[in-house]
Amino acid sequence: MRFTAENLRIAEEIVARYPLKKSALIPLLHLAQEQDGWVTNEAMEHIAELCEVTPAEVIGTGSFYEMFKFHPVGRYVVNLCTNIACQLLGAEELLHHAEQTLGVKAGGTTTDGLFTLEDVECIAACTEAPCFQINYRYFNRTTPEAFDEVVAAIRSGKDPLASHGNSADPGPLPPHGTLARTRQSIPADRLGGIIPPEEATEPVWLARNQQGDAANG
Repeated sequence: MRFTAENLRIAEEIVARYPLKKSALIPLLHLAQEQDGWVTNEAMEHIAELCEVTPAEVIGTGSFYEMFKFHPVGRYVVNLCTNIACQLLGAEELLHHAEQTLGVKAGGTTTDGLFTLEDVECIAACTEAPCFQINYRYFNRTTPEAFDEVVAAIRSGKDPLASHGNSADPGPLPPHGTLARTRQSIPADRLGGIIPPEEATEPVWLARNQQGDAANG
């Protein structure tokens, strides 16, 4: 679907941060995915209108990044790494176990729409292998038993991060598409300068800092 009234307000605020509207493409793709759990065709058309580009440019940008999904996925997307470091420490076996636990092959979504399982490349936690992510939150040095505990916690409505000993991100795991619990807000006096690039002579933030240094003696 297109942006809701509230998300349209947020989208317009995001677009206003940039001297070129098309620079807001990626933040708006994230907003669309947060709204619906994936990026719909209608959302891409709406983003194209807001950024004054074509829908082809929107999907051309978004399809470069694995995190954007252009088809329905589960509420919780499981990214299980099978690259070399994880593979040497049992990731292939862990993937087969995950397939049995969830009842789907890699690339599939459970019938209840709760989980999508993905076999992925390196997720930059090689020293913590084997590891997986759920909605891009890390579960490190894991085992088949630990995987089952995380899945059981989610199914019972509990916090899987707490049950896995991760206190850095407290509270229930947000659904797929939600990157952060607090939305970024930039005060008007801290913006980098909303002028077309061809009119810029020096970075506005640099001039602002130099003025501040001079005022401070």
